[in-house]
Amino acid sequence: MLVIVGYLIVCASVFGGFAMAGGHLAALFQPLELLMIGGAAVGAFFVGNNGKAIKATLKALPTVLKGSRYTKALYMELMTLLFEILSKVRKEGLMSIEGDIENPEQSPIFSKYPGILADHHIVEFMTDYLRLMVSGNMDAFQIENLMDNEIETHHAEGEVPVHCVAKLGDGLPAFGIVAAVMGVVHTMESVGLPPSELGMLIAHALVGTFLGILLAYGFVGPLSALLEQKLHESSKMFQCVKVTLLASLNGYAPALAVEFGRKVLFSTERPSFSELEEHIKSSKSK
Repeated sequence: MLVIVGYLIVCASVFGGFAMAGGHLAALFQPLELLMIGGAAVGAFFVGNNGKAIKATLKALPTVLKGSRYTKALYMELMTLLFEILSKVRKEGLMSIEGDIENPEQSPIFSKYPGILADHHIVEFMTDYLRLMVSGNMDAFQIENLMDNEIETHHAEGEVPVHCVAKLGDGLPAFGIVAAVMGVVHTMESVGLPPSELGMLIAHALVGTFLGILLAYGFVGPLSALLEQKLHESSKMFQCVKVTLLASLNGYAPALAVEFGRKVLFSTERPSFSELEEHIKSSKSK
C-alpha cells in the first residue's frame, strides 16, 4: 500500500507541478518514448541476468506491494515455539524431539504455531540444527560457524533481486538519453518543417530524458531499497533462532536462551521481557 501511495505522491508532485507552471500534460504523453525506454530496459534485464536471477526477481517484485509479515506477534510466536522445544529437551532429553523435527507438520508442538510453520525456510533452518544437536557430534563453535555460513548464503540469495532491480534502475536514465537522441535525429531530418512543428519534435525528444530519469529515481530505484529492507527483516528470524539455540547449547535454561534471541531483534518489533513472558505463560496454559 505504501508503494502505491508513494507513486501517487511522485506523480502528483511532478505532473501537478508541471501543470501548475502552465505546462500541457498531453505533451508528456509519449508512448513511443516509453516503448523505447521500457523495451530497452527489459531487454537489457534479460541479457544481464541468468534464468535463476530473473526468476528470483519476478518472484520478489510482488512482495513489495505487501506489508511486512515480520511483526512482534510473529517473533513472539517464534520464541514461544523455541521455548517449548528447548523445555521439552531439558525435561525429556534431546531424543524426545526427534519426531517433532523429522515431521514438523505433524508435530503437536509445531502445529500450535501456524505462522512459523508456514515459513518453510525458517522451519528447515530450525529443524536442521536441532537435528545436529540431537546427533551430539558437533560442539557449539562448529554449529555457530555453520549457521553463519548458511545465513550468509541466504542473504546472498536474497540480494540477487535487489541488485537486479538496482541495476535496472541505474540504466533507465541512459535509455532515456537514447530515446531523446533518437528524437533529436528525427528532428534534424525534419529540419525543413516550420519552427512551431520543430519545437514540438524537440519537446517530444526531451520527454525521453525526463521519463528515463523519473522512472529510475521515482519508481524503479526505490523498489530495490524496499527489497533490501525486506531482506534484512527476513534475516532477523534466522539470527533469532541461531542465538537461541547456541545459548541452549552453552547450557542456559530455555527462558534465558529465548531472552538471548529476543535481544537480537529490531527494537520496532522486539517484545519486552514481560510481554514475552506473559505470552509464553499463556501458551503453556492452553
